[in-house]
Order: sequence, then structure tokens, then C-alpha cells
Amino acid sequence: MSACVRIRHDHTARSSPPSRASGIKRPHSPPPPRRGGRFRIAGADLSASITVFLIAVPMSLGLAVAMDAPLEAGLISAAVGGIVAGLLGGTPLQVSGPSAGLTVVTAELIQIYGWRTTCAITIGAGLLQILLGSLRAARGALAVSPAIVHGTLAGIGVAIALAQLHIVLGGSPLSSAAANALALPEQLGRVSPAAPLIGALTIAVLVVWPRLPGRIGRAVRRLPAALASVAIATAVAAVAAPGIARVDLPSWRSHALPELPQGPVLALATAVFTVLLVASLESLLAAVAVDKLTAGRAGGRTADSAAPAPVTPAAPPVQRSDLDRELRGQGVANVLSGLLGGLPVSGGAVRSSANVRAGATGRAATVLHGVWVLLAAGLLVTALEWIPLAALAALVMVVGFQMVSFAHIRNVHRHREFLVYGATITGVVLFGVLEGVAIGIAVAVAVALHRLARTRITVTDQNGQHLVVVRGQLTFLAVPRLSRALGQLPRGGDVVVELDGFFMDHAAYETIQHWSDAQTAQGGRVVFTGRSGGRIAEPASAAHSCCRPWTPWRNHHCHDQPGRPVDARRAAATWVAFPSGEHPTAGQGPTGSGRAEADTPKASAAGPAGGFDTPGDGAAVPRRTGAHRLASGLSSFQRNTAPLVRDELARLAREGQRPSQLFITCADSRLVTSMITASGPGDLFTVRNVGNLVPPPDAEAGDDSVGAAIEYAVDVLKVESITVCGHSGCGAMQALMSTGPDAPQTSLWRWLRHGLPSLERMRSRHHAWARISGRLPADEMEQLCLSNVVQQLDHLRAHESVARRLAEGALQLHGMYFHVGEAQAYLLAEGASAGSGIDEVFDRVGPGDPNHARPYDITDLSDPTGLSAPGDHAAVSAPAAAADPADPSGSGELERTSA
Repeated sequence: MSACVRIRHDHTARSSPPSRASGIKRPHSPPPPRRGGRFRIAGADLSASITVFLIAVPMSLGLAVAMDAPLEAGLISAAVGGIVAGLLGGTPLQVSGPSAGLTVVTAELIQIYGWRTTCAITIGAGLLQILLGSLRAARGALAVSPAIVHGTLAGIGVAIALAQLHIVLGGSPLSSAAANALALPEQLGRVSPAAPLIGALTIAVLVVWPRLPGRIGRAVRRLPAALASVAIATAVAAVAAPGIARVDLPSWRSHALPELPQGPVLALATAVFTVLLVASLESLLAAVAVDKLTAGRAGGRTADSAAPAPVTPAAPPVQRSDLDRELRGQGVANVLSGLLGGLPVSGGAVRSSANVRAGATGRAATVLHGVWVLLAAGLLVTALEWIPLAALAALVMVVGFQMVSFAHIRNVHRHREFLVYGATITGVVLFGVLEGVAIGIAVAVAVALHRLARTRITVTDQNGQHLVVVRGQLTFLAVPRLSRALGQLPRGGDVVVELDGFFMDHAAYETIQHWSDAQTAQGGRVVFTGRSGGRIAEPASAAHSCCRPWTPWRNHHCHDQPGRPVDARRAAATWVAFPSGEHPTAGQGPTGSGRAEADTPKASAAGPAGGFDTPGDGAAVPRRTGAHRLASGLSSFQRNTAPLVRDELARLAREGQRPSQLFITCADSRLVTSMITASGPGDLFTVRNVGNLVPPPDAEAGDDSVGAAIEYAVDVLKVESITVCGHSGCGAMQALMSTGPDAPQTSLWRWLRHGLPSLERMRSRHHAWARISGRLPADEMEQLCLSNVVQQLDHLRAHESVARRLAEGALQLHGMYFHVGEAQAYLLAEGASAGSGIDEVFDRVGPGDPNHARPYDITDLSDPTGLSAPGDHAAVSAPAAAADPADPSGSGELERTSA
């Protein structure tokens, strides 16, 4: 599909990047330097660190058991990850520690090379992480398909769960996930009751603990579920199963440190690369997830739910992640952990989400959690040795199951990538992590090529004229079938080629071009059309190819910029020329119907040889004004838009107009009603005037045109609703505020007198101040624009036809405010729109509103974004009837984000 690419030659303030001093930065970019680098510890960080510590200790021990590594290695990696990665990493609230994603890989490395060589591999992976972070390659790691990444983690989760199930059943895991699955029947045949019961108890507490009801439940839920499950299982095992296998922490004097790696160089390099890949991806994905959680907490909502977050909205803002710094911090932590004989380190989603939800405000919580783990490793050895291995295995098994996210499965299925996801999981489970990733990449490439080559070509005979319909992209992969289909057509016959795609590469272009030349030379006639049946013709000038009809108008005036080179305007849209004069062009409208592109470098005049018709290189086109601009716009409509709407307009011409809404709005040129309401021909009966005013029917020197439109819409067209839409920066309201009683008796002032009641309403103490998304208006100007909408609704109710239909319940009135600069729409609360409510509240309409199909009928004002599921909100207070100017936030402040 042809697309307009915005090319700026003028270095304006809009296009220039923000300065470092401004403190503004892009997502996932390095934060501005902090002033005063003193390490501060807030009370919230202290409490959050204790919460994370209580989760990290049993999880670290459990992962060490799962990897068949020394148990103290899990505590070392947790302490190093918390302190080192917490201080040096680029995600302040991310908590690092033993990597759940590397459980299978590390267990295999320990079995093949031994523990000391595995520590050396961890050091090598850490050094590579430091190198990649220094080369600023962190963002490149996120370029891997999400289906492959989540499939890898899910496959690792399945392998973890299968291995830990053997320990829960009282046995020992085998070397691979497939072997563990095959050995399950034998393990079930010799199961002992103690370990499975302790494991089941641990899982039950993990599941039930966060759901305990009542006041007591809210109190005990402050204790992390991981710690509660392990503590309860330990207490029960101490009484009921004293002989069960427990944690055995060896003396620190016998702790093994790394040695020089021994083994095949290629195999060791593959092991280092595998640890690097999995640890880096897991850390970077966790960092992005932490950013989402932090942003949701700042807005009073969690990232995965519309329910309010359990922390105060006044929590200080946390800087976005610096992914390159995070990768370097993880590398340093892995180097130090390997040197001290610890497990590989990565950012953990479980620990990090607990840290965010506990109210942490900075990296102090992460560092303190590492300090507590270090103290526990030295002072709580006796207490830790009471923990049953079955409880730790059950805890890690649940973590493995959680790595298989059903939300991710729904996403990849929605994007038609489940085959890639399933292939990656299967490869990881059957062959290993690195092999599974390679299989996933291969399947992803195959799926992409299949989609690219999925071109349907049909040939039909219509009264002696052949119709060739080509649906899909025309690439070199489709050339054999295309050539075969075209070669079967009779030579010298009349052929219509309907192109329904948005891309054509050079190979396909030349195939069609050569066939067209041969067909024309033998006396045939070739016509190229789009899906609508209209001929595809090259535009008269390059300027017309820039803007596309009915699309976001980012480049609406790109062909009017003086001094802009023609090549820059044409860079995004290529028009293919054919000898007969009909061309498979860059398309027809936003659907891409009949659109095909050819990336050919020709720039010669159109003629028998084909090619492009372009003015001289670098030629400047002067800005067209007046009649030239009108004629250009009409020509563009006839060429680009008319073929798309001709059938619909013909239907409307036959059946007559049946609009469902009367839309009264301002004549301001920035207010495009069809765009902001996503409406088309026949949808809106629109009245536009200066200031979106509705003169009362009994007004002196009233305006009959507005009253006539209202009467016609209500009595003849039988519209179902009427909307009065105001907007920000209204010039009519500004003139109303600045004009005194001795204003000249011009036509403009005589019209603006109908807005004087709005001015009186704003200044009156008998009316509530209008609010916009739970806040007061930005200034007096915005207040008048909002009050004017409410006042014109009152005028509207005074019309006899409107009052009658309202009494019958056959008509609804709605107030709307459109903020031009933010491209954000707000709807007046139902009570105020109907004239029965005292609150004049304009609620934000979000992109995910469930009532988007009925944009003027909001039924749930407690959730203006429409993202909440039933039961997410227990109660949401409405804004006060009369706002206190000293309290601009109000009691019902809602999150406000741009659409």
C-alpha cells in the first residue's frame, strides 16, 4: 500500500529532539543524569525489601534444588543479584537473582561439565553481557519475535515443572524433559506418601493464600504466599514427617569456586551463548514488564487490570528502564556470581512484580533485599535446614507452570503465530533451549514466507473477455504461478487484470510488464483495475499521490510545502506504468484494494517503454492557493476517493438519507466531524456555525436556519440523538469573553449574543463548575467552552419538537468536548446531558471503550476507559457537584492519557 512518509526539511521545535537538560527522554532510553547521587532509603523501600526477601529465600533454594546445584549457590546469586544488579542496573525496581529461565540449561551444564566449570561459563556469559551492553545492543535483543521468546520461556517452564514433579513425588529428576515425562509412570508406581502430601500442601497454600477473604485475610495476605506456603509445609513436616528429605546446607568452607573450563571449545562456546541468550532475554523482558507495572501504579491502576493499585497514587515517579545499562549490570552480577560460586543471575518477573506492588520507590529496596539474603545465609542456616525439599520443589513447579502464560497464548493466537509458539515450546522441551530457539526462528521464517507467497490467482471467461484476479502480494515467490496463469490466456485477446494487493516487487513487475507488451503487440487489449472495478491510471502529477483518502491526515499538506523536492514527496508511493496506459498503481484507499507497488528505479517519461513520469529531479512545486487548490482537491477526490464511495453514495441516492444523529458543532476548520466520529456518508446530519450555538426558539432576532435544521432532523429524519460538540481554543468563545457591552453591531456580534447565557452560566454561583475527566478546566477559556456546551443543550430542550421527542423517550441529547491539541474526545455525563443531573462532568473516551460502537451512549461512567472487567471496581466516587478552585484534583480524579 502506498504510504506517505513525513520528511522534514525545516528544523522546527516540533521535529528537533528534546535537550538533555529538559529531562524529557524517550521510552527505554538512558535517563538524564541525577543530581546528588546520595543513596537514600525510604520507609516504603525498607518494607518492600523485606517482602521481596521473604519471597527470594525459598525461591533461591528451590531453584538450586531444581538445578542440582549447591544450595548455598542459590543464596549467593540472590545476594549478588540484589546488591550488584540493583546498584548498577538500569531498572531501579527490578529484582535480580537465580534465573528460573536457566534452570534446565544450568542443570544440564552441571551434569555435563560439573559445578566449577558451570561457574566459569556463567562468568563468560556475564562478560559478553557487559560487552553487548556497552555496544548498546539491548534493544536488538527485544527484536526477536514475541512468539519465540514466550514460547522459549513456556518450554522452560514445562521442563521445570516435569523435573520438580519427580522431587514432589519423592524421587529424583532425570537429565531431560522428555526423559522426565517418560519416567513418570515408573515414579508413580514407587511413590512414598510423605513428599507428595507436603508438596500438595505447599501448592494448596500458594493457590489459596492470595484469595483469603475478610479482614483476617487482608491482614495475613501481607505475608508473601511463597513464604507462607513453605513455612506451613515446614511446620507440618516437622510434626507429621520428621524423616522427610530436607535442605542440607554444607559448610561455607567446602564451597566450590570456579575453575578454568575443560571440554570442547565449540561446546563451551555454545553453552556460554545459551546462558547469555536466555539470561539477557529474561532480564530485558522483565525490565519492560516492570516499566508497565510502574506506569500502571503511577496512574492508580495495575498494568494487567483496571482495578486501583494497592499503593498511593502519590508515589514518586520512577525513571523508565535504560536497557543497555540493565544489560551491563546483569553482566557484572553474573561475573561476580560466577566468581563466588553462584548460579547465573537474571531479572525475575515474580520478585520484581512483588517489589513494585509492595510500594518500592527506588533501587534501595532491591539492594536491601540482597543484604537481607546475605545475612540470612550466614545467620539462619539452622532454620533453613528444616525446609523439606518437596516444599521447595512444589514452589518451583508452580513457578514453572506460571511461565506458561495463557495471556501470551491468546496473543500469539490472535496474531496467527501459534504455530511458531508451539514449535518453540516443542523444540525446547524435546531438544533444549538453543535448539528450540533455532526451531522457532526457522518456523517463523517459513510462516512469513508462506504468507508472503500466499497469492491467489483465478482466471474466468466473461463473454469472451478474460478476467484475471490476483489477490495477495506479488513477489518473486508468486511469479511461477503468475506466469503460468498469464501464459494460458489466448494471445491477442482482451484481458482485464484485477490487482488486489498492496505490494509488487521488481520480479513480478517485469513479469506483468513483459506479458502486457507481448499481449498488446499481438493486437490484444489489457486493462488493469482494482477491486472496485475502476481503472488504475497514473496521476497527472506527483503531488496527487501523496495524500491518501480517509486516513489520518498527518501529511495532508505535504504537497503544498514550498520548495519541497518532488522525489521526497514521491518516496512513499510508486506508480507503475504500462504501455496501454492502465497501471497497477499504489492502490485505492485505506483497504489496500487493488494496490500494488513496484520497487523499480526507472524515472523516464511514460510511454511505450513504461516507467515513471516525473518532473525534473529536485524541482520545487509552489504552494497552490485559491482556485488552484480547490481544483486540485476536487481532482484528487475524483481520482482517489470517488471510486471508493461511488457505490455507497449511489445507494444513498436511491434510498435517501437516514442519519441517526444530528451533530451541532463549531465551524472551526480544525474540527473534522467525520474523522473524530469515524463516520461516513449518511451517518451524521451536521449543523456547523460559529461557536456551536443553538439560539432559543423565542430569542430576539433568532436564527431560523439552526431551528429549521433541528426541526427537520427531529420531525422528518427522526434522528435518535442530538450532540452539541464544543472544542478547545474556540475563537467564538474568546471573542465572547473579550467583547464588552458596547460592541459594534456587526453580524458576528449579533450572532454571538446567543452565547451570552453561556458566559453568565460560567460566572454564576448557582451552577456547578464543569469538570473534565475529574479535574477543573485549565483556564477560564476552557471553562467557558465546557459551560457553553451545557447551556446550548438547555437551549435545545426549549425547542418544541425536541421537547416532544424527549417526552416520548425517542430522543437523546449528548454533550461533547473535543480537545484539538490532544486529539481527545470527552462526553458529558448522562445526567447532565439529560438535564436531570447536577454534575457537569466531561468523561474521557478511551480507545478501548466497550461502547465504541455507540460513541454517544456511555453507560458506565465509573470506568471511562472501558478497560475494567466486571467486579474490578467496588465503587468509584463521582466528582463533587461544586468544585473548590483550591482543590484542582477533586475527589474523583481519573487517569487521563492521550488517545
